[in-house]
Amino acid sequence: MSQPNKLINETSPYLLQHAYNPVQWHPWGEEALTLAKDKDKVILVSIGYSACHWCHVMERESFEDAATAAIMNENFINIKIDREERPDLDHIYMDALQAMSGQGGWPLNVFLTPDKKPFYGGTYFPPQRVHNRPSWKEVLEGVSHAFLNKRDDINAQAESLTQHLVNANNFGIHTKNTATENREELIHRAFDNIIKAADTTEGGFGHAPKFPQTFTIQFLLRYYHFYKNEAALQQATLSIDKMLFGGIYDQVGGGLARYATDNEWLVPHFEKMLYDNALFVTILSEAYQVTGHIKYKEGIIATIDFLLRELTNAEGGFYAAIDADSEGEEGRYYVWTKTEIEKLLRQNAEWFCQLFDVTLNGNWEGVSILNKLSNETVIAAELGITVGVLEERIAEAKKILLQAREKRVKPGLDDKLILGWNALMNTALSKAFAATQNEFYRELAIRNMRYLLSHFKSKNGASFYHSYKNNEGKSLAFLDDYALLIQACIHLQEITGDGSYLYQAKELAEYVVLHFSEAETGFFFYTSKEQLDVIFRKKEVYDGAMPSGNAVMAGNLNYLGHVFDKVAWKQRALKMMQSVEGPVSRYPVSFGVWANNMMLEAKGWKEIVISGRNFNELLKGILYIFMPNKILQSATLIDNGFPLLAGKTIEEAPLIYLCENSHCITPVNTLQELVQQLEN
Repeated sequence: MSQPNKLINETSPYLLQHAYNPVQWHPWGEEALTLAKDKDKVILVSIGYSACHWCHVMERESFEDAATAAIMNENFINIKIDREERPDLDHIYMDALQAMSGQGGWPLNVFLTPDKKPFYGGTYFPPQRVHNRPSWKEVLEGVSHAFLNKRDDINAQAESLTQHLVNANNFGIHTKNTATENREELIHRAFDNIIKAADTTEGGFGHAPKFPQTFTIQFLLRYYHFYKNEAALQQATLSIDKMLFGGIYDQVGGGLARYATDNEWLVPHFEKMLYDNALFVTILSEAYQVTGHIKYKEGIIATIDFLLRELTNAEGGFYAAIDADSEGEEGRYYVWTKTEIEKLLRQNAEWFCQLFDVTLNGNWEGVSILNKLSNETVIAAELGITVGVLEERIAEAKKILLQAREKRVKPGLDDKLILGWNALMNTALSKAFAATQNEFYRELAIRNMRYLLSHFKSKNGASFYHSYKNNEGKSLAFLDDYALLIQACIHLQEITGDGSYLYQAKELAEYVVLHFSEAETGFFFYTSKEQLDVIFRKKEVYDGAMPSGNAVMAGNLNYLGHVFDKVAWKQRALKMMQSVEGPVSRYPVSFGVWANNMMLEAKGWKEIVISGRNFNELLKGILYIFMPNKILQSATLIDNGFPLLAGKTIEEAPLIYLCENSHCITPVNTLQELVQQLEN
């Protein structure tokens, strides 16, 4: 084994995976960047993450090879970045690669001038030339030669590319901020464009590879709720069902993989990310509220059980991810042969294999990925038993398989904690509690929030860290972290009635406005003004695998603007929405969170206050109703910091007030009376 390089003192599991490479890796930081300037060397930045299959492949083929490492060490300052620790750098240099080549993905390998400006890059490079794709050694030698002999060209290209990135980041500066069309017409247009992109046979949107696209599904559920459009509900539930019962979902242990490589959701990219599962719990919860179908409640339970078993620490924090690979093979941990199933399940093997698509030859590379093909009703009829009895047998069979699978070599765990991802999971727990009424989920959300507010807060007490591991915070928090934490506080207040979470949300929002704002547009930069190691401050408006921080902040400011009667925040949220309403209506699959914001604004807010000392049962009843445009507060004491609570009566028996446009109608005592008021 080689001597450790500079990554040995890092906490990121991904960086530590490379700590004994013969490559002289550095973490991103002042030491490496200064060294590049002092030695006038090209910076080679290699970005990946611990659950990335092709990152592992390139490490084995190239970064562990002594001859390749010698070329890298001689000619470059080599920097390894965990994209999950520094998504800001990943965004900038991924944009640069896409501008250069039209491609993207991980590992991301990009070459920078000594002043951090990109001029060339790519993703995975093989150790030998394949199909006219250059080998990694050829790339290294070519870049080194060009930097020594064509320095002026390199500098000019780097300057031009950096200026292009800056110009592309000027979104919103020249955008008109006045609405040109009725907002509901824009929402209907967005729906039409979603349906045009929808796969109405297999669910989802577009073609393989297929990602969960939970923001778009959420839009469809809400569109159905407000406009009673059956096509919206059909596409939303079809998409959820295909994922929930497909190979992308772990049928034995629960949990959603990152994406499917095929149209039928059979073959996943096997890594499991916290954020995907948080978002999946959220849409399962909303689908259960909308439809009442028990399969969605079961999906909530199975997914949260998986998260508690495999991605939770002892104090209630959630880890980042589980690797796709084990024993050097992607998916090895999750697949089965028919012989294995028969040995484990014996007399129950035949019907189980029929139900979950297990065959002698397999459905993927000679093995089987479990996915539900048949209907339980059909199998139960063939066995001459009730569906209820069959479901008990299915649960027992899955338990047996899970116990057997636990004996296999497990995929690697990325056990760092990321603030925004945890906040997203916190919101999901609030949604799960609202849908299922399971007190345990509310307790988990409270415990997790306590963990986030105590462990991620920086020493100065005002700012937060982005990630946390080994009792150490890493990197200043980014816009997404704050936006999602604010959102989680809002939802946690709704399910607990604890107003302190709203004060926390307000304090965080004030911090974001002060440290992340772009004054000209009303949008927010991804990085705070204190962060100085990026070549420019980027703005993100599109949804990716994670929701756009700007879109989440627009929703937060709108909600908090109503709660605290802050007109400037409501106006800013509206200005942000108006700036993107054209692209949102034309390309809604890329702007799902914005589309949801616009729909809620168009339909108007329902402000509900429960006042009284015994409000919990009423609160749970209101939470169970699918009402995405509600603002909900509960109080046992009058708090003059909240305008909605002013003048309300606090008595033993609770009262429910329904308010709109700063006007409350006569309070009622029962949930049924509230429903009648909502329908009028």
